[in-house]
Amino acid sequence: MDRIEFADFQKVDIRVGTVVRSEPYPEARKPALKLWINFGAELGMLTSSAQITDLYAPHNVVGRQVVAVVNFPPRQIGTFRSEVLILGVSNADGAVVLVGPDRAVPDGHSVF
Repeated sequence: MDRIEFADFQKVDIRVGTVVRSEPYPEARKPALKLWINFGAELGMLTSSAQITDLYAPHNVVGRQVVAVVNFPPRQIGTFRSEVLILGVSNADGAVVLVGPDRAVPDGHSVF
């Protein structure tokens, strides 16, 4: 793995947000959910298409705080605009486990 400088890491804007709405995205090539995430007053509501359906249904991600990269360019995923990249880790079965704080923090706060 290539090493990077701390200054490179500082270019990645990683924030905490709360999922306020979630819907199935059956039109996606791979199973996914459409997420609307509140990142607080500075960034507001941003969207993401997340391939997390192995472990998560729309109803059990609403209210969950997630960690996301918020300064990548938006991507058009089919008919849905994905504005942030939700972070996750693959479990032993290859399913994505969401990354989030273990205690509530203010939406929009940076990860450092």
